[in-house]
Amino acid sequence: MGKTKELSKDVRDKIVDLHKAGMGYKTISKKLGEKVTTVGAIVRKWKEHKMTINRFRSGAPRKISPRGVSMILRKVKKHPRTTREELVNDLKLAGTTVTKKTIGNTLHRNGLKSCRARKVPLLKKAHVQARLKFANEHLNDSVSDWEKVLWSDETKIELFGINSTRCVWRKKNAAYDPQNTVPTVKHGGGNILLCGCFSAKGTGQLIRINGKMDGAMYREILNDNLLPSARKLKMGRGWVFQHDNDPKHTAKATKEWLKKKHIKVME
Repeated sequence: MGKTKELSKDVRDKIVDLHKAGMGYKTISKKLGEKVTTVGAIVRKWKEHKMTINRFRSGAPRKISPRGVSMILRKVKKHPRTTREELVNDLKLAGTTVTKKTIGNTLHRNGLKSCRARKVPLLKKAHVQARLKFANEHLNDSVSDWEKVLWSDETKIELFGINSTRCVWRKKNAAYDPQNTVPTVKHGGGNILLCGCFSAKGTGQLIRINGKMDGAMYREILNDNLLPSARKLKMGRGWVFQHDNDPKHTAKATKEWLKKKHIKVME
């Protein structure tokens, strides 16, 4: 893959002369001891530009050959977290010595830039299918339908979690491609658990949950915080409650409580 010595003008002219005489690329290659691809490139250049010498080019020639560029682009496409140093070493093994800056410039010219990997929840296949099913079922809901929804969820915030940054090489609008993201799970040292709700009209109450939340505590939270939030946000009649399929949310006692309070749950 390293730079090869350019052929002299005499050899190039000889290749063209033999081609004019009716010889094929392979025959010329064997006769002159040059590669078939080299013979083909010279003949194509002659056919297109009617010359065998190198055309004038502004600036210094590229350090990385087209083949080398293709190699690093394939590597980055398959492994977006590949570092510039790793690419430098790969090219060095192939016979081309370049700097990390040259690698960066080459990737930039091909529409790639180094970006922080987006953090997304670690989802199993069943989770993905369930979310896709939900999205398809509500694909045609109107804006007014969504304005009636009061969303609720709990979240655990890590106080001393690992907050390292991972970078990936990606193109524009590819931030959330699976290979360009970092899966996250909720764990670490020290955390607080919060519960809140919101709608198109604003945010409801946010409370801190002390201890382990069970079904009874969840229903108490709904009674003391969800219903006041719905009144504060002026949700009006016919509003819909949305929560996930956590066992506490789908428990029989919770469903009966919601039914008793005449709260419609979004399926």
